[in-house]
Amino acid sequence: MKGIILAGGSGTRLYPSTLTLCKQLLPIYDKPMIYYPLSVLMLAQIQEVLIISTPKDIVKFQELFQDGSWLGMDISYCIQEKPEGLAQGLILASDFVKNDDIALILGDNIFYGQGFTDILKTAKEDAKNHYASIFSYHVKDPERFGVAEISKNGEVLSIEEKPHQPKSNYAVTGLYFYDNQAIDIAKNIKPSQRGELEITDVNIEYLKLKKLKSQILGRGFAWVDTGTHDSLIEASSFVQTIELRQGYKIACLEEIAFRNGWIDEAKLLKRAKLLEKSGYGNYLQKILQGF
Repeated sequence: MKGIILAGGSGTRLYPSTLTLCKQLLPIYDKPMIYYPLSVLMLAQIQEVLIISTPKDIVKFQELFQDGSWLGMDISYCIQEKPEGLAQGLILASDFVKNDDIALILGDNIFYGQGFTDILKTAKEDAKNHYASIFSYHVKDPERFGVAEISKNGEVLSIEEKPHQPKSNYAVTGLYFYDNQAIDIAKNIKPSQRGELEITDVNIEYLKLKKLKSQILGRGFAWVDTGTHDSLIEASSFVQTIELRQGYKIACLEEIAFRNGWIDEAKLLKRAKLLEKSGYGNYLQKILQGF
């Protein structure tokens, strides 16, 4: 399975903060926003990742991650000339994906919760069996989101985009697992009324095939879409509270790579020395000490 992070867009809801810096590089507490979606793919044991962004911003991601070898990964980059829908990301990634299954995540989504790795593993296995998986989260105001109606065994019965009368309280988050046919599906859908290739239309095609499942993120999970100034503060406060209370870091890429066996102690020590003047670097030192 290969991973795709969509990190394009203009971030207009965050102006003036994003006039010169793209949204996905804004800090969420102690690390760039894009660390969080990348950590999700790493928890799913995905080592090959494509970052899709704008012509202006792609170089900044290249500077941040280089080729990914310091994480034991292979990170590639692709330019999206203009935003024409989330499903366009699947088309742009077709040469990168080749014949593999796909995990697609939005660059501004943050997930946190115990047992998340097991949920990702299940979705990954389902993709091998030609199922697509969305990840649903219970919200009090579902009319603001795409909404999934879900059966007791986890199959999706319907999906509606911002319905006036929602059939459930489960919002569809910005994380999707697909088998390889998602590429062809994306190539054959038509632009919506707003002129974009909608990821919802890709999911609806799987729904028609009775091949769409939902992984429900329950009460012990947090999901934040960091698209507004208020949600940025909310996400940063959440991460700060967890990290200061527990002593563990959320979305520490080097730690995940080390525990996955992708990098050794020498590479972890090199990163710790590079970042030694920060609390993040000190945390990497503690990992080396068996923390």
